[in-house]
Amino acid sequence: MSLSAQLLNRIQNRSARVGVVGLGYVGLPLAVEFAKNGFQTVGIDLDASKIQAISRGTSYIGDVSSEDVRALTASGRLSASTNFGVVASLDTINICVPTPLRKTKDPEMSYVVSAVQAVAAHLHPGMLIVLESTTYPGTTEEVVQPILEESGLKAGVDFFLAFSPERVDPGNPTFNTHNVPKIVGGMTPACSTLAQALYGAAIETVIPVSSPRVAEMVKLLENTFRSVNISLANEMALMCEKLGVDVWEVVNGAKSKPFGFMPFYPGPGLGGHCIPIDPFYLSWKAKQTGFEPRLIELAGQINAAMPHAVVDKIAVALNEHRKPLNGSRVLIAGVAYKRNVSDVRESPSLDIMWLLHQRGAQLAYVDPFVPCVGRHEWAGGWELQRESLDPQTFAAYDCVVILTDHSSFPWDDMVANSRLIVDARDAIKGRHPHVYRLGAPVPVRATAEALAAV
Repeated sequence: MSLSAQLLNRIQNRSARVGVVGLGYVGLPLAVEFAKNGFQTVGIDLDASKIQAISRGTSYIGDVSSEDVRALTASGRLSASTNFGVVASLDTINICVPTPLRKTKDPEMSYVVSAVQAVAAHLHPGMLIVLESTTYPGTTEEVVQPILEESGLKAGVDFFLAFSPERVDPGNPTFNTHNVPKIVGGMTPACSTLAQALYGAAIETVIPVSSPRVAEMVKLLENTFRSVNISLANEMALMCEKLGVDVWEVVNGAKSKPFGFMPFYPGPGLGGHCIPIDPFYLSWKAKQTGFEPRLIELAGQINAAMPHAVVDKIAVALNEHRKPLNGSRVLIAGVAYKRNVSDVRESPSLDIMWLLHQRGAQLAYVDPFVPCVGRHEWAGGWELQRESLDPQTFAAYDCVVILTDHSSFPWDDMVANSRLIVDARDAIKGRHPHVYRLGAPVPVRATAEALAAV
């Protein structure tokens, strides 16, 4: 029986031992799904605190319950280690490590390279390796395959190699690892068959494509699509301000059309581990071929400028209320990059906080999901602890700036007790003289008596 047939049989009867490298927002949910579906699953991560948490039966990812982790570790189907030596006893490996950008906007591939090298040290015939980390088209063939083949084993013959892009949307109550369709592109037909079988055992829908390069491109198209359309929404917001039109009303009107339109909304900038980063992977690779991706580059510039536009809006609002930005007390409402999650990676809130600090504002923040902003998480370089979420806090600041529209924020209390609000998310419904909204005209100036009563 061939190596591929042997591994396929082991996957189908759940005797294959599965490994997941990188136990973050992508890796831990994937490992849990494999374990739930009968595989003995080992998670590998260099962060000892994650290994300790899993060993205790505790989840540190919002989309994974501690009850699931506890039950799976107790049954022996899920374990975790910092030691890559366990790879020698595994049949499959999914690599789910970060792929950030350097400051020069080119790919930072050191995490992928380090993970692949660690796997290669224990590679053995008959293994399946799948890269999930978002990257540029060609990475699997140009980076991963050569490192693995330094062992003397041949991809598609002695071991099997594929790419399957992660599609995680943290905090999404409807779509998760189990029910989001999985794209799979193998180096050879046998590689694709094995990767499809592995994912098909734990995920509802698996969609094969012809190669890893196509699968890599699928992920970049998805996130570039969002980046470009969000940039259009952001430019419309700035344009509407100049024209005296409410962009939120415009979008809500346009989305009533049942065909030919998909609503995207403006905001303070892009955040998270994908959309602010992935289009630059594609742009970087395209430039190597001599192709100039003008639309992608322009979208990136528009989105990157939004934190500056928000700070300018704050300065205008304070000036309307006879206060300079320099010296004003500003309370940031929401530092996570999106609603109802604790993730602050690439959050535009952190950029806005730094810009406000540079212009002399005194800063604080409230966020029910983020108890602390570490000194290494933002350019300010010092640690911030969140303020209490109550009317007295809102009343103590010159301006409250809504940057993340968490559903648990007490909007009525915020409106009733804040002296001034700048809303970058259209979180405050109705019109109020002391609420300035991104993408909307400046509110009608209130009377001195009304301002004094706020």
